[in-house]
Amino acid sequence: WRSYPALTADSHSLHVLRFSQTVGVDITERMRRRAQHAGSWYTDRSTDLKAELEGWLARADECCNAPRAIIAPHAGYSYSGETAAWAYKQLCGTEAKRIFVLGPSHHEYTPKCALTQCEMYETPLGNIAIDMEACATLRATGEFEDMALSVDEAEHSIEMHLPYIVQVMGKRPFKLVPILVGALSSKAEAAYGKLLAPLLLDPENAFIISSDFCHWGRRFRFTHYDPKEGEIYQSIEALDKQGMALIEAQDPSAFAKYQAEFGNTICGRHPIAVLLHMLKQCESRKHQLRFIRYAQSSRVTRMADSSVSYASAVAW
Repeated sequence: WRSYPALTADSHSLHVLRFSQTVGVDITERMRRRAQHAGSWYTDRSTDLKAELEGWLARADECCNAPRAIIAPHAGYSYSGETAAWAYKQLCGTEAKRIFVLGPSHHEYTPKCALTQCEMYETPLGNIAIDMEACATLRATGEFEDMALSVDEAEHSIEMHLPYIVQVMGKRPFKLVPILVGALSSKAEAAYGKLLAPLLLDPENAFIISSDFCHWGRRFRFTHYDPKEGEIYQSIEALDKQGMALIEAQDPSAFAKYQAEFGNTICGRHPIAVLLHMLKQCESRKHQLRFIRYAQSSRVTRMADSSVSYASAVAW
């Protein structure tokens, strides 16, 4: 592993230093997070998984080869794997050596963000080392909680990105910084965006924002329908794309108002809002953000039906 920039905390701002990777540590002694959803949400057979990911990536278009961030879904691969490939195709040429994954918390309530305590994440395609120095620096700000291992392993919003990360990174060295994003207030979204914004400007960092879009149906307790848009699935798409347009505009206030008005069940709305605040804070560079793929798990035509929407976006 080569040396690459680490993070240091100074009055809650983050700066770049150098450090050398420690070698010779027995990884069997490290605290590992198991690939808890392998074998159910996606195959645990490495050969099959690699072939599946390669196939989806081959069918996706390359739109940007140096993204600073992507937004991608986290459902079971049979539902969202093809959509996610469009985001990950853009990472195939990344020079990043540190990858941050911001995933929403589905099972554990916290009004803050939380960091893993593990040193290694397992995947069927190989293990991923956690950037412990980066985690320690973020932890030193006092703004982050620690995830219990049970919480870490139960959460799928980060795990579902790991095989894709291993696949697109290939043999290039990198480390992972997983961040579980809780039920943040608007003020907290802005604060975390400001704290993480300097890292977005570093080309050796890349950010993955984990989110599905509208969860529609009685089982999700969300049945918004605008008959003017046509069938229910067309109304869902119109609602999603209204929010996606605000994300592309990089307008966190407008996105918050949209959420307050419609309550669209975008499970990664808090990680997305953090990203929007990060982009807003990057005054020295204007980033572009564009959605490149959208899909739904099914075309809803009856109130008894249900669906989940998936979207991929890239910021550069």
